[in-house]
Amino acid sequence: MPITAVDLREIDKHAANVYEAIIVAGKKSRTINDEQKLEFQNAIVSVATANADDDAEDFHNPDQMRISLEFEKRPKPHLQALNLLLEGKLKFEYREKEPKKLFQP
Repeated sequence: MPITAVDLREIDKHAANVYEAIIVAGKKSRTINDEQKLEFQNAIVSVATANADDDAEDFHNPDQMRISLEFEKRPKPHLQALNLLLEGKLKFEYREKEPKKLFQP
C-alpha cells in the first residue's frame, strides 16, 4: 500500500485548526474501527464451524479465510476518517461552556 501525503492546507479548509481536525479524525477512526470489529465478529460467528475439533490446532475454514481476507482489503479506518474530513462529510463543533469567572464584583 503506497504512502500518500496529505496537504495540511486541505485540512485547513475544513477546520480552524489542523491539530483539532486530526483529533476529530482520530476519534472518528476509532468509531469506524469499533463498527468494523463488530461486523467482523458477527460475520465470523455466522460461519458454521461444524468440522472444528477443540483439539485440532491446524483447522482452516475456507469461509472464515474468505471473510478475513475481505475485511483486510477494506480501507483502513484512519484513511476512511481522514477522507470523510477532507470531503466535508465529517462535522464537529465545540460544546458551549459558560466561561468561569475568577473575580465577581
